[in-house]
Amino acid sequence: MGSGQVTSSVPFEFQGKHVTVAGLGVSGVPAAKVLHGLGARVTVVNDGDDARAREQAAELEALGVTVRLGDGATLPEGTELVVTAPGWKPDKPLFTAADAAGVPVWGDVELAWRLRRPGAADWLAVTGTNGKTTTVRMLASILGAAGLRTAAVGNIGVSLLDAVLGEEEYDVLAVELSSYQLHWAPSLRAHSAAVLNLAPDHLDWHGSMEAYARDKGRVYEGNRVACVYNTDATGKPSTEDLVREADVEEGCRAVGFTLGTPGPSQLGVVDGILVDRAFVENRQKNAQELAEVSDVDPPAPHNIANALAAAALARAYGVPASAVRDGLRAFTPDAHRIAHVADVDGVAYVDDSKATNTHAAQASLAAYEPVVWIAGGLAKGATFDELVTGAAKRLRGAVLIGRDRALIREALARHAPEVPVVDLDRTDTGAMLQAVQEAQRLARPGDTVLLAPACASMDMFTNYNKRGDAFAQAVRELGA
Repeated sequence: MGSGQVTSSVPFEFQGKHVTVAGLGVSGVPAAKVLHGLGARVTVVNDGDDARAREQAAELEALGVTVRLGDGATLPEGTELVVTAPGWKPDKPLFTAADAAGVPVWGDVELAWRLRRPGAADWLAVTGTNGKTTTVRMLASILGAAGLRTAAVGNIGVSLLDAVLGEEEYDVLAVELSSYQLHWAPSLRAHSAAVLNLAPDHLDWHGSMEAYARDKGRVYEGNRVACVYNTDATGKPSTEDLVREADVEEGCRAVGFTLGTPGPSQLGVVDGILVDRAFVENRQKNAQELAEVSDVDPPAPHNIANALAAAALARAYGVPASAVRDGLRAFTPDAHRIAHVADVDGVAYVDDSKATNTHAAQASLAAYEPVVWIAGGLAKGATFDELVTGAAKRLRGAVLIGRDRALIREALARHAPEVPVVDLDRTDTGAMLQAVQEAQRLARPGDTVLLAPACASMDMFTNYNKRGDAFAQAVRELGA
């Protein structure tokens, strides 16, 4: 890790400044309201001009905010700052124009970071391709068990702007950050941060794996106490590479987590116990028991890794070992994340509809054996050869649904030709009931029927929640 004294953000005087907010939606509307309240002259630009956008525009215009619908490409004259929704791609003409004019571009996270009050809560930040939400919620549970005033914020729970500007006071925040948000947050400096894993995702937005990893690695910049990384992660760049490249405060430590036996300055697992060899005296010889693997719900390998990352960040903040155990025991996972739905005729049915990319599906498949796998949807440019090769030995069968199912079928034919495959040539929502019925036909007592699509859901469903709900409903009909 590099080192260098990090200075705080330069204050930005909003009164009278002309600020352009790029995008309406869940981040743009609150940002526009906050900026207007700070005395800025706010113009919101938005690509779309549909009924929802007009409704949001009317709400803002009633406050005195200018809204321009149907044109998100042109930089309004006189703009002194752009605040963008995180999903807007960096190559949009608006940002090219801002760059040419020397106008800074911030995301909603950067805005929240700049608006923190003196003595504000520290941020413990989490990013990664998969597992962010679960890890942040585990972390908040552990911090709460230690008696700290905390909240899970960012992409989940409380909005960051509400957390930093609201009346409730916090000691420390557990912050989930996406690669999009980190791209637009140049001055963010967390107390400690973790990158859980890195796998190809959102490459259409970032342009390359290197750019994607670079934006993830921004979470380590300026860390004061610990940069937490996954020692088991393979591929280049690795999370450890990102730590090495980070410019941090003097004394900040690299802390690894592993599903194996931990070395000094690591957290890991020994004989079913989560142990800490990073935040203990004489870490060359000593280890601190934190919790049992059975305290993690569910105790799938990737979820144990999430728990270790959450524990590392909490320990970096000074939380006692007992709070790690109590927080993990109190934690309940969100729906559609390797959620056990029911057992029917000796077969377990598990909903991991949140596994919307190959990396997440790989982790999910590794948790069960034998598996009848329900997969498919929108591939988002993904390839499936590596996923199928790794899972082939544990597959009893596969049922494929969705628009891009042929990509998975072809990978199965190449790397697991002996696995029976049912290809459902339909993309209506009723396909899920047929998929579950076909999976039941392939399964034997002791098997797991696993919905881990490795694809996005929008070809058939509004979102992954609706897809998971359809799976659970189909399983209930089987049981009935």
